[in-house]
Amino acid sequence: MKAWLIPFFLGAGTGVLSAWGVGGGTLLLLCMTLFLGVEQAEAQGINLLYFLPTAAASLLYHRKNGYLNTAALKAAAPAGTVCALAAAWVSSSVDLAILRKPFGVFLLYAAVSMLLPKREKKTHA
Repeated sequence: MKAWLIPFFLGAGTGVLSAWGVGGGTLLLLCMTLFLGVEQAEAQGINLLYFLPTAAASLLYHRKNGYLNTAALKAAAPAGTVCALAAAWVSSSVDLAILRKPFGVFLLYAAVSMLLPKREKKTHA
């Protein structure tokens, strides 16, 4: 079998799931580390490159259809950029073994919260 087929189908499958609203990037990260033997730091870098074109396409689509809240975007983008840079700096200076367990706990929490039904808030009239 060609060496590129499995990574190609994993990328395509996670891309389809991402289009359905499932965390495709997170799934891609898990697939790369668990099934392809990619180191976590390298998988995270690949995951970021995977995210950029999908985020750009989503941004254009939402803008075209009037779903983009520009005030929220202007407020969130600078803070998100600063926090992402700070987190990248911290994560590059910490041993990866320390980060794996909290990340695994986060993924389990995210999975459970997606599986459990959401309770509707009751409004008082």
